[in-house]
Amino acid sequence: EVQLVESGGGLVQPGGSLRLSCAASGFTFDDYAMSWVRQAPGKGLEWVSAISWSGGSTYYAEAMKGPFTISRDNAQNTLYLQMNSLKTEDTAVYYCAKASASTWSLLLREYDYCGQGTQVTVSS
Repeated sequence: EVQLVESGGGLVQPGGSLRLSCAASGFTFDDYAMSWVRQAPGKGLEWVSAISWSGGSTYYAEAMKGPFTISRDNAQNTLYLQMNSLKTEDTAVYYCAKASASTWSLLLREYDYCGQGTQVTVSS
């Protein structure tokens, strides 16, 4: 059974940092690309970042370039998202998602599993 379990969310002040983790199990982690997506209150899903199976290719949404860093540890079957310089508009539920291929895509239909999400709240 495929499982994706996010952790690391919480309440942080503007300008602060958080590191999200996604522990994967039930599949061969290093065969698949992974992504982070988020959903802010009252809004639709927004792509945050994506990473290929090896970590050699990454994608960031324009607003996340610089402050956010996606990475993966294939030995530990874990996906990460380091988020720095957080803003109030980064408040959302963050989900990790497993692609159905080794290369990342920005099409939801190319992803077959996602976790339950972790809440990130940026507020003073």
